[in-house]
Amino acid sequence: MKIDGAGAIVSGGASGLGEATVRRLHEQGAKVVIADVNPEKGEPLAAELGIAFVQTDVRDEDQVQAAVDEAAKAEGGLRIAIACAGTGIPIGTGIPIKVASSKGPHPLEAFKVIIDINLVGTFNLMRLAAFKMLSENEPDAGGERGVLVNTASVAAFEGQIGQIAYSASKGGVVGMTITAARDLADKGIRVCTIAPGLFDTPLLAALPEDAKASLGAQVPFPSRLGQPAEYAQLAAAIVENPMLNGETIRLDGAIRMAPK
Repeated sequence: MKIDGAGAIVSGGASGLGEATVRRLHEQGAKVVIADVNPEKGEPLAAELGIAFVQTDVRDEDQVQAAVDEAAKAEGGLRIAIACAGTGIPIGTGIPIKVASSKGPHPLEAFKVIIDINLVGTFNLMRLAAFKMLSENEPDAGGERGVLVNTASVAAFEGQIGQIAYSASKGGVVGMTITAARDLADKGIRVCTIAPGLFDTPLLAALPEDAKASLGAQVPFPSRLGQPAEYAQLAAAIVENPMLNGETIRLDGAIRMAPK
């Protein structure tokens, strides 16, 4: 899929992995729409790059549809949808939660919030973007109508203590990948997922620098936190390589997470 001239949408595009991806696609000539719940970050970024921002809670069908419709206004139609929106720990708790402990069972609502944002939100963008692609786009020279890139985590495979909701949500994203690729294959739409390891994103922003360095030292090589630009580089490569389909790619420096 050619990036230059393509319409693109990036959920969670106002910061972290999403912001880096927005910048990468914009640099390569895509007409990018930032879909993010945070206007305080999204609007200044959109103004800086001269692109559109649509305030979007990925759990909301109408808001995601509005962002998809905006991205489809590009001359070539919506061709690229990258789902980066997500959250790490149950909102309002500030700490990881075990399945059960002496304090009681894991709060059900806290589990649902993570699933809704990370898994349902990813599916919401994927389904609406895919329909827009298959219903409005003509196949390109290679027969492609679009590319969907989702974001999981190494926690999908090696969830740590207290990460039950997060691991379940990201494992669900991995599980959707091959099925979605098969569902959409006859429409010329590819689906891949990136599973990042330890990256220097807003999820780790509250940590002091020595704590970040300690985390980075756990990575076999390179022994540091990943940079959002490295995620963006892979996302762009997936878009451009037509044989990448139905695959979850670990982007983790060979780390395998310990229990805690």
